[in-house]
Amino acid sequence: MSNNTNAPESFEGAMAELAQLVSQMESGQLPLEASVAAYARGSELVKYCAAQLEKVESQVKVLESDMLKPFSAEGGEGDQ
Repeated sequence: MSNNTNAPESFEGAMAELAQLVSQMESGQLPLEASVAAYARGSELVKYCAAQLEKVESQVKVLESDMLKPFSAEGGEGDQ
């Protein structure tokens, strides 16, 4: 875990690293100090992923408010 102080390169990279940490911790093979370090890194990754999801969610909301309008079946040519 040499990249503990590094920010993840992407959401997907953070998720992959988090999955790897969880797997290592669940195996029960990590010494106590390594488990604590893995937990701390996992916490950082979860915070990073949550922030990325919030950022994307706000971007989607902006796109929806600007581009998407409710569908109206009235007034279309060729309707019944």
